[in-house]
This record gives sequence, structure tokens and C-alpha cells, in this order.
Amino acid sequence: MPSTYNTSDFRKGLKVQIDGVPYLMVEMNFRKPGKGTALYECKLKNLIRNTVVDRTYRAGQTLEAADVVEFTAQYLYRQADAFVFMNNNDYEQYEMSEEAVGDFARFLKEGMDCQIITFNDQPIGVTPPNHVILQVEYAEPAAKGNTATNVQKPVKMETGAEILAPAFINTGDWLRVDTRTGEYIERTNAPE
Repeated sequence: MPSTYNTSDFRKGLKVQIDGVPYLMVEMNFRKPGKGTALYECKLKNLIRNTVVDRTYRAGQTLEAADVVEFTAQYLYRQADAFVFMNNNDYEQYEMSEEAVGDFARFLKEGMDCQIITFNDQPIGVTPPNHVILQVEYAEPAAKGNTATNVQKPVKMETGAEILAPAFINTGDWLRVDTRTGEYIERTNAPE
């Protein structure tokens, strides 16, 4: 029998299950109208589809707890349309589709640690580190005399991702990239 949460337990960060689907409570506001029971207005993020829904619950209602587990896993390799990760604790391997990995796939590098989310032991999401260090595979040479600091050009990273970087970036440089936005942060040294 899965555990349940009463409205008095509702808070941001709670993982609940509605109609067999896991949700993350991203916002919860308590409202007490003049008369009647208290209301709990919640914003819930669907952990599988990444959509957000608004739901209102009356005091005393319950929601089922979601069997959602998050752990650190290492990205091993890509096999056709699947990405293979290994749990760093028990060495269990998980395959995730390109759709489940999403845009982060373009920043994945073998050996990189990521956070994997599973629901009922099935992987449903992956979060890479906020910043990754990648090598520039190809960059157009900068035009002579073009030293303006705000001029950007597309560069191709070792993982195949294309990002915009300053004009002074060259092929072979190492860049720190924000995986959440896909933006260049800084030029850096090769990782240890």
C-alpha cells in the first residue's frame, strides 16, 4: 500500500502520484476563504511530460506518494536511439530514449555524472551537471582586426553541440558551457 500525503503535508518539492503519473509540487499556496474549508492551490509538474498543471485541494484531501528515486549515474555510451547510464552505487544500467534525455543529449560526454530520476524503477528523466567543459571541434578563424568583445560566432563542440561563442575562440579551445541554456560561459583549461 503506497503512502499518502494529507493537505497539511503539502509543500514545494513533494513528489506525488495522480492517476498513476508522477508529479513534483513546484508551488503551493494556502488560502482560507471567509467561510468554508481552507484551500491548497498547487502547481504540479508532470515528471514524464514536463508539463505544469494547476490543481486546488480542500483541507483533508490526500494525494498518493510517488515512488520516485533520484540518484547519480554515469553516462556510458549511446547505442542507436538509446543512451546508457550506470548507477554509481549499485552499477545497474539504465537505457533512456533520446526523447527522455531531451536537449541535454547534445552535451553528454562519456564518463559524465548525471542525476537520473526513476519512477517505479523505470528511468523517466536525466539532469546533467549545470556546467560542462567541452573541447571546440571546429571554429571559423576570427577575422583579422575583429577584436570587439561582443561579436559571436557558431562553434561546434566535441559532442556535436553547436553554440555561440566569442570571436576569439579557436578550434581546440576548452569551453565551460551552461547545459540549462546552451550558452558559452568562459574559456577554460582542459579538465583534469
